[in-house]
Amino acid sequence: SAKLQKGPLIESTNVDDDLAYNNINDRSLWKFKGLFMQSKDVVVGGDVSSSASSHSLKVINVNDYGAGEGDASSDTQAFEKAWEAACYSSNNNGQNILMVPKGYNNYQLKPIRFSGPCKSEIQVQLEGTIEATDEASDYSKDSRHWLVFDSVKKLSVNGGGIIDGNGKTWWQKSCKRDKSMPCKEAPTALTFLDCSSLSVEDLSIENAQQMHVAFQGCTNVRVSGVNVTSPGDSPNTDGIHVTNSHNVQISNAVIGTGDDCISIVSGSRNILATNITCGPGHGISIGSLGAGSSAAYVSGVTVKGAKISGTSNGVRIKTWQD
Repeated sequence: SAKLQKGPLIESTNVDDDLAYNNINDRSLWKFKGLFMQSKDVVVGGDVSSSASSHSLKVINVNDYGAGEGDASSDTQAFEKAWEAACYSSNNNGQNILMVPKGYNNYQLKPIRFSGPCKSEIQVQLEGTIEATDEASDYSKDSRHWLVFDSVKKLSVNGGGIIDGNGKTWWQKSCKRDKSMPCKEAPTALTFLDCSSLSVEDLSIENAQQMHVAFQGCTNVRVSGVNVTSPGDSPNTDGIHVTNSHNVQISNAVIGTGDDCISIVSGSRNILATNITCGPGHGISIGSLGAGSSAAYVSGVTVKGAKISGTSNGVRIKTWQD
């Protein structure tokens, strides 16, 4: 049986989110509370028993929808159908599990958006390898994203699998690699947009087209036990990027890329990073902030127990003049 973990994540104090940033220096306003974790056993074959909760679990396997044949179009369609079954079907207040098992072939995916809100709690149990297509035409509708989880509450993503952005062709076309090429944005490999009560654990994210993992507009996030890697000369490949997100805990992560291991930008507060191994890359950064004379606010950031080596910087704050 495979051990499944869920659970909360980080709670904030009862402070109005609309509080003006006049209080950004009052660190007592934002603090982490205790973490609580439950575990449940899923038996191979789909029979489910629970040792910690009476809630029911429903397993939805992407292979049952036609994934796993090594074809990008069929794999993408299968993942879309499996997500619809997991997200939009009610499970009597239980949890639906989207299972991505190991297989002979990697799953080949075009850009895909897993949209909420969902009717049940969702766990993505990623045990296999997901690999991005490298055809630029696949990204014609959205050149900035590959995998997106959008507006999902009570989501956990784990399982020990691999998310491979297949970024080599994108790096070769980067203006930082080839000065004759125009400077263009490349996709972020994995984006969590407007998600809450989110857990990302025990995953490897590698060779992103540009950024590896981005949390945008998210609240109550726990990231633990992730490995984020790409070559030290890969351009703009930030490891974990946090923007406009609140109450984010990143722990026990190994990050080595071609840019910041962790980058934190405006609108983010209450960010705790502990036991981070960083390098190669540019270190751990707040910013850059204030481009074009704009206002920018980041507060309540703690970095504790980081091991940083082989990087161009350690821990820094980047601001623009004026």
